[in-house]
Amino acid sequence: MALYSEVVMDHFMHPRNVGVIEDASGVGTVGNAKCGDIMKIYLKIENDVIVDVKFETFGCGSAIASSSMATEMIKGKPISEAMLLTNQAVAEALDGLPAHKLHCSVLAEEAIKSALKDYYDKNGIAYDKSLFPDCEHCAHCGE
Repeated sequence: MALYSEVVMDHFMHPRNVGVIEDASGVGTVGNAKCGDIMKIYLKIENDVIVDVKFETFGCGSAIASSSMATEMIKGKPISEAMLLTNQAVAEALDGLPAHKLHCSVLAEEAIKSALKDYYDKNGIAYDKSLFPDCEHCAHCGE
């Protein structure tokens, strides 16, 4: 059995939605150089719908594939649906990730939520803080 699924390899070799949105409605960055994976998600939101999403990821193939898949899963969706995206859903959509690479799907979920939090903060929209990652005190990479 191959270590990576065909879907993972496709999203790694041909990532979707790579780039920057200059006038992004929200931007989220998660990860750190110490653990080797950094994801930055850019959202363009109109009428509570994610009309465009781009990403920049520094990391392994699983991190790139997770970013690519996660952006595909929220593009064109209402914010309320994007908030429900889980790392498990990203991993399943990729036809699985090796256990030691599951943290990549976690980073993708956290990056999207971080970008949504940024959007809420920029627009003075109230939200439940417990729904968002606290990346300043994240134990994800052993800090």
